[in-house]
Amino acid sequence: MLAVRVLRANTLLRSGILAAAHIHEGHVSKPEAPPAPLYFDHRSFPLPEGTFQTELGAEQTALKQKERGSWKQLSNQEKVALYRIKFKKSYAEMNKPSHEWKTVLGGIFFFFGCTGLIIWWQRIYVYPPQPHTLSEEWKAMQAQRMLDMRIGPIQGFSSKWDYEKNEWKK
Repeated sequence: MLAVRVLRANTLLRSGILAAAHIHEGHVSKPEAPPAPLYFDHRSFPLPEGTFQTELGAEQTALKQKERGSWKQLSNQEKVALYRIKFKKSYAEMNKPSHEWKTVLGGIFFFFGCTGLIIWWQRIYVYPPQPHTLSEEWKAMQAQRMLDMRIGPIQGFSSKWDYEKNEWKK
Protein backbone atom coordinates (compact mmCIF):
# COMPACT_ATOMS: atom_id res chain seq x y z
CA MET A 1 0.00 0.00 0.00
CA LEU A 2 2.88 2.33 0.81
CA ALA A 3 4.42 1.59 -2.58
CA VAL A 4 1.18 2.62 -4.28
CA ARG A 5 1.16 5.96 -2.45
CA VAL A 6 4.78 6.63 -3.41
CA LEU A 7 4.03 5.82 -7.06
CA ARG A 8 1.01 8.18 -7.03
CA ALA A 9 3.09 10.98 -5.45
CA ASN A 10 5.82 10.51 -8.08
CA THR A 11 3.23 10.63 -10.85
CA LEU A 12 1.71 13.80 -9.42
CA LEU A 13 5.16 15.39 -9.07
CA ARG A 14 6.01 14.65 -12.70
CA SER A 15 2.72 16.06 -13.93
CA GLY A 16 3.25 19.24 -11.91
CA ILE A 17 0.08 19.01 -9.87
CA LEU A 18 1.84 18.39 -6.58
CA ALA A 19 4.62 20.87 -7.40
CA ALA A 20 2.03 23.62 -7.88
CA ALA A 21 0.76 22.95 -4.36
CA HIS A 22 4.24 23.59 -2.94
CA ILE A 23 4.82 26.93 -4.65
CA HIS A 24 5.35 29.68 -2.09
CA GLU A 25 4.19 33.15 -3.06
CA GLY A 26 4.38 32.37 -6.74
CA HIS A 27 8.15 31.74 -6.79
CA VAL A 28 9.45 28.63 -8.38
CA SER A 29 12.98 27.61 -7.54
CA LYS A 30 14.98 26.29 -10.43
CA PRO A 31 17.83 23.87 -9.93
CA GLU A 32 21.21 25.48 -10.39
CA ALA A 33 23.83 24.04 -12.66
CA PRO A 34 26.41 21.96 -10.80
CA PRO A 35 29.67 23.79 -10.20
CA ALA A 36 32.60 23.06 -12.45
CA PRO A 37 34.97 20.45 -11.05
CA LEU A 38 37.91 21.92 -9.19
CA TYR A 39 41.42 21.58 -10.53
CA PHE A 40 44.45 21.01 -8.34
CA ASP A 41 47.77 19.27 -8.84
CA HIS A 42 48.75 16.73 -6.25
CA ARG A 43 50.92 13.63 -6.29
CA SER A 44 48.16 11.57 -4.68
CA PHE A 45 45.69 12.56 -7.42
CA PRO A 46 47.66 12.79 -10.69
CA LEU A 47 44.48 12.97 -12.81
CA PRO A 48 42.25 15.81 -11.55
CA GLU A 49 38.55 15.97 -12.36
CA GLY A 50 38.63 19.21 -14.31
CA THR A 51 40.98 20.71 -16.83
CA PHE A 52 43.59 23.32 -15.97
CA GLN A 53 42.47 25.85 -18.59
CA THR A 54 38.73 26.12 -18.99
CA GLU A 55 38.67 29.12 -21.31
CA LEU A 56 40.67 28.56 -24.48
CA GLY A 57 42.11 31.17 -26.79
CA ALA A 58 41.96 31.05 -30.59
CA GLU A 59 45.31 29.28 -30.91
CA GLN A 60 44.36 26.69 -28.30
CA THR A 61 40.99 26.09 -29.92
CA ALA A 62 42.68 25.46 -33.27
CA LEU A 63 45.07 23.07 -31.54
CA LYS A 64 42.12 21.22 -29.97
CA GLN A 65 40.56 20.86 -33.43
CA LYS A 66 43.85 19.52 -34.77
CA GLU A 67 43.96 17.08 -31.84
CA ARG A 68 40.89 15.26 -33.21
CA GLY A 69 42.89 14.17 -36.23
CA SER A 70 45.91 11.91 -36.36
CA TRP A 71 48.40 12.41 -33.55
CA LYS A 72 51.24 11.54 -35.90
CA GLN A 73 50.74 14.90 -37.59
CA LEU A 74 51.23 16.78 -34.30
CA SER A 75 54.69 17.97 -33.38
CA ASN A 76 56.15 17.44 -29.89
CA GLN A 77 55.60 21.13 -29.07
CA GLU A 78 51.93 20.83 -30.01
CA LYS A 79 51.58 17.71 -27.88
CA VAL A 80 53.15 19.53 -24.94
CA ALA A 81 50.81 22.49 -25.52
CA LEU A 82 47.81 20.13 -25.49
CA TYR A 83 49.11 18.58 -22.28
CA ARG A 84 49.44 22.06 -20.71
CA ILE A 85 45.81 22.81 -21.57
CA LYS A 86 44.73 19.78 -19.56
CA PHE A 87 47.36 19.82 -16.77
CA LYS A 88 49.39 22.56 -15.07
CA LYS A 89 52.30 20.32 -14.01
CA SER A 90 53.62 17.00 -15.15
CA TYR A 91 54.03 14.18 -12.65
CA ALA A 92 57.79 14.71 -12.67
CA GLU A 93 57.28 18.41 -11.88
CA MET A 94 54.97 17.48 -9.01
CA ASN A 95 57.64 15.12 -7.58
CA LYS A 96 60.38 17.71 -7.94
CA PRO A 97 61.59 18.70 -4.47
CA SER A 98 60.61 22.15 -3.38
CA HIS A 99 62.78 24.50 -1.36
CA GLU A 100 59.99 25.18 1.11
CA TRP A 101 62.02 23.59 3.93
CA LYS A 102 64.39 26.56 3.78
CA THR A 103 61.55 28.97 4.42
CA VAL A 104 60.22 26.85 7.28
CA LEU A 105 63.67 26.54 8.87
CA GLY A 106 64.24 30.29 8.45
CA GLY A 107 60.92 30.99 10.17
CA ILE A 108 61.80 28.68 13.04
CA PHE A 109 65.20 30.36 13.55
CA PHE A 110 63.56 33.80 13.32
CA PHE A 111 61.15 32.94 16.13
CA PHE A 112 63.97 31.38 18.19
CA GLY A 113 65.87 34.66 17.80
CA CYS A 114 62.85 36.74 18.82
CA THR A 115 62.31 34.49 21.84
CA GLY A 116 65.98 34.84 22.81
CA LEU A 117 65.74 38.63 22.59
CA ILE A 118 62.63 38.65 24.78
CA ILE A 119 64.30 36.44 27.39
CA TRP A 120 67.44 38.60 27.34
CA TRP A 121 65.32 41.77 27.78
CA GLN A 122 63.45 40.16 30.68
CA ARG A 123 66.68 39.16 32.43
CA ILE A 124 67.95 42.74 32.25
CA TYR A 125 64.82 44.82 32.86
CA VAL A 126 62.18 42.56 34.46
CA TYR A 127 63.80 40.05 36.80
CA PRO A 128 65.32 41.30 40.05
CA PRO A 129 69.08 40.90 40.63
CA GLN A 130 70.26 37.52 41.89
CA PRO A 131 70.28 37.14 45.68
CA HIS A 132 73.64 37.19 47.46
CA THR A 133 73.12 33.58 48.51
CA LEU A 134 73.85 32.45 44.93
CA SER A 135 77.34 33.98 44.84
CA GLU A 136 80.37 31.65 44.86
CA GLU A 137 81.71 33.05 48.16
CA TRP A 138 78.42 32.41 49.92
CA LYS A 139 78.24 28.85 48.54
CA ALA A 140 81.78 28.16 49.82
CA MET A 141 80.91 29.58 53.26
CA GLN A 142 77.71 27.49 53.36
CA ALA A 143 79.61 24.31 52.45
CA GLN A 144 82.18 25.02 55.18
CA ARG A 145 79.38 25.63 57.69
CA MET A 146 77.76 22.29 56.76
CA LEU A 147 81.12 20.55 57.23
CA ASP A 148 81.65 22.25 60.60
CA MET A 149 78.21 21.17 61.75
CA ARG A 150 78.93 17.62 60.44
CA ILE A 151 75.65 17.39 58.52
CA GLY A 152 74.99 13.90 57.14
CA PRO A 153 77.99 12.07 58.61
CA ILE A 154 76.99 8.57 57.45
CA GLN A 155 75.80 8.95 53.84
CA GLY A 156 75.39 12.68 53.41
CA PHE A 157 77.56 15.70 52.74
CA SER A 158 80.02 15.25 55.64
CA SER A 159 80.68 11.60 54.84
CA LYS A 160 82.67 12.66 51.76
CA TRP A 161 85.01 15.00 53.75
CA ASP A 162 88.22 13.87 55.37
CA TYR A 163 88.40 15.86 58.65
CA GLU A 164 91.97 14.79 59.44
CA LYS A 165 93.49 15.91 56.11
CA ASN A 166 90.99 18.79 55.58
CA GLU A 167 90.14 17.75 52.00
CA TRP A 168 87.54 15.76 50.06
CA LYS A 169 87.88 12.00 50.12
CA LYS A 170 89.07 10.34 46.94
